[in-house]
Amino acid sequence: MLLIGGVVAAVVAGRESGDKGTATKTVRAVIGSEKAEFFADPDVVKALAAKGYTVRTETSGSWAMEELDLKGYDFAFPSSKAPADELAATYEARQPLPRPFYSPLVVVAHRRSAEVLAAGGMATLDGEHRGTLKMAAYLDAARADKTWQQLKGAEKYGELTGTLYIASTDPETSNSGALYLAAASYVEGGGRVAASDKDVEATAPLMRKLVSVQGAQQSSTDAAFRDFVSGAGNPLVLVYESQVAAMLGQGTGAGVDDLTVLYPDTTTNSDHTVVPLTEDGRALGELLSSDPELRQLAVRHGFRPQGATAEFTSATAAHTAYLNQKLTGVRQAPVPTSAVLHDMARRAGS
Repeated sequence: MLLIGGVVAAVVAGRESGDKGTATKTVRAVIGSEKAEFFADPDVVKALAAKGYTVRTETSGSWAMEELDLKGYDFAFPSSKAPADELAATYEARQPLPRPFYSPLVVVAHRRSAEVLAAGGMATLDGEHRGTLKMAAYLDAARADKTWQQLKGAEKYGELTGTLYIASTDPETSNSGALYLAAASYVEGGGRVAASDKDVEATAPLMRKLVSVQGAQQSSTDAAFRDFVSGAGNPLVLVYESQVAAMLGQGTGAGVDDLTVLYPDTTTNSDHTVVPLTEDGRALGELLSSDPELRQLAVRHGFRPQGATAEFTSATAAHTAYLNQKLTGVRQAPVPTSAVLHDMARRAGS
């Protein structure tokens, strides 16, 4: 069955920009849903039009893009390098692939949940709104099917019941869910990236437990994050840092005062990578990487531009209570190849 459930109606970025005298070249793209608001931003539309482009986008889960017929599109824009490399091989896209920006994966929690985790030795808190998730300790708890009720202090909060787990997206179709398994398997494997059937088999029982405890999973981090902010869903949710940074920058989100951002001490970066399918697609990808205005707009949407930290650091200076700007104490786990990660996700869901 084709994994195309993540595809939704087209988001037309080619809106009226007010500049009737500027002719633009229309390019079509399939993008991860977490970038939909970026391309729909009127300022991004205007900046692209000034460079001669109108971008029409459709959204899809990053891993589901491999099942789509991309004939007629100018570029695909998945949320990490692994699915991008797979698409590049399929469509013989010329290397190197443009990587305009990235975002680390984080866990969002309500303050009371974070405090209970810290009391249970699974997190350290730097303040009311930021901390570090101890991945090894959390995986030990997951392996033992630990419940919230077994943690000191949880009895004070009625919502902290049942098995302790981090809610993630479906790893077979969604990038963030797959990268969660990549980081977890790296820790479980003793700091080794899975590279063979034997490696995948060794970590499969725990990966299966991380997924099966969740029941039905969301297909996109956008929906999962919106649910969390609205007060619905699980106490711990895996999202992109960019989603948190964008919300803080825009001053939106009813749950900001109660929000704690936990940076896993071992995590993976989501390298948003353009797969050019035409020369126009490559030009657009390179423009997103190099144009100062577009880089600043990417920061406004929470992304970290590749190659420099000053833009992100400056833009988020008012939100260091929530954001670990320099990613201090955060180790980046290497991501397995697309084939290995697909196998890992399949076994985790079986």
